[in-house]
Amino acid sequence: MMKKLPTIFRSFPSFLTTAFCICFLLLACESEDQMDAQPFVVAFEKPSYNHREITGTQLMRLVFSEKPQADGFVKIRITPVNAVYGVDFDTYPAVEGTDLLIPFHKGETEATFEFNNLIYPFNALDKEVLFEIVEIDYPHFSNIQGYKTTNISFSASLGATLEPAVGGPNQGNQIFIDLSLEKTTSVLRDSWDLGFYGGEEFRVAINGSIYMAAKKLDATNIDAVTAASVAQYQAQVSVGTFDPANAAYIDNPNGLIGGNAMGEVSEIEADNHVYLVNMGYTVGTTTPLPGSVAIAGNPRGWKKVKVMREGDGYRFQYADLTSATHQEVVVGKNSEYNFTFFSFNTNAVVSVEPEKDKWDLSFTVFTNIIDGAGSYGYSDFVLNNLKAGVKAYRVNTSTGANYATYALADVNESNLQDDQRVIGADWRDVFTGSAYADRFYVLKDSDGNWYKIKMLGFLNQSGVRGYPKFEYRLLQ
Repeated sequence: MMKKLPTIFRSFPSFLTTAFCICFLLLACESEDQMDAQPFVVAFEKPSYNHREITGTQLMRLVFSEKPQADGFVKIRITPVNAVYGVDFDTYPAVEGTDLLIPFHKGETEATFEFNNLIYPFNALDKEVLFEIVEIDYPHFSNIQGYKTTNISFSASLGATLEPAVGGPNQGNQIFIDLSLEKTTSVLRDSWDLGFYGGEEFRVAINGSIYMAAKKLDATNIDAVTAASVAQYQAQVSVGTFDPANAAYIDNPNGLIGGNAMGEVSEIEADNHVYLVNMGYTVGTTTPLPGSVAIAGNPRGWKKVKVMREGDGYRFQYADLTSATHQEVVVGKNSEYNFTFFSFNTNAVVSVEPEKDKWDLSFTVFTNIIDGAGSYGYSDFVLNNLKAGVKAYRVNTSTGANYATYALADVNESNLQDDQRVIGADWRDVFTGSAYADRFYVLKDSDGNWYKIKMLGFLNQSGVRGYPKFEYRLLQ
């Protein structure tokens, strides 16, 4: 028995009913075509991996633009350079000829395979293995986009997108990043107080990430300095007083070692004076409103410090202001590092920065200078490792430059700056909560590699500050 048409159709003339049905079918087809027009995309998670970092097995990830609606597989072609499958490396699943077939299943978010390094420690530095996605076997519309290739080699990283874990709105961590290795080192920013320079000069750094400050006193006898004798200076020797004169009590923000608050250490012991040291603040622990920060906790008090030379290293004395005696410590120089760090909390040398040629960028809280207002504390700050020769410059898109197409041929080495604050804090707008889109950065590392860097943001999905994100690419 034939069912009756709904009232809306029965009330139309027959030709209108036919037209309506045709339009309905066309719209349905158009909707399906639009769905098919959005391809299922497969790409490698990263463009490169460093061979030195793979002591055994490296999990290689393929990422999807959406969950697949059906099962399929990805064909990956392997091209070794100066490396032999089964001798230097192998994979799981195993290769078939020159190809890997990596299955994926409906509803999954990624597919993986294993790269197994068979020659650690390495017997050569010229080995490379290139992986290329050459085919997606899938019953619906699919495409290869994004990172179509990834390689494993001893050469510098081709780039990555990183999210340095500075610690949320309290930003309790200092992060050091080696771009060529995609390696990140994290330390608590209040884990050190003084840094003893490992270069040719004899210099001492104070911890600007916790807002320390230091003033040279007339005294050369540390035990003669009392709380009463320095009370008149304590209001001055502080960060963020909006007095231009307080810039003299912090290390020069540009990163040049000659501008530190504590002057060069003389080889003549009697010429070395005592310094009044404001120990800054503990790391904040309160939870601010989304988009805000809570950097500073409680004041850490004061110390008196005198630094002298000891052979090729340092000897220094320190005490609380109320103490009539002092402690004395010898710290050697280590030319492999920018500084050897010391903590008053542990009364010992502590590990902070990686070796000086093993990092390029640092994400940290920082003491900078505001013109006309003196020293001031900044969050979300990015430094380049100037003391190890890592330099950078900013590129404004208003000049016609484009991050996506910027290449090695576009580099102007004369633009490199003798300043560690090239990225600094000028990459983000704290009022809109976003990274500026009208600029990017070019950096040359200590090995001569050139990178372009684009800052992407500093808030998480909930609008909480202290979650920086950036991408970088090797310029070739």
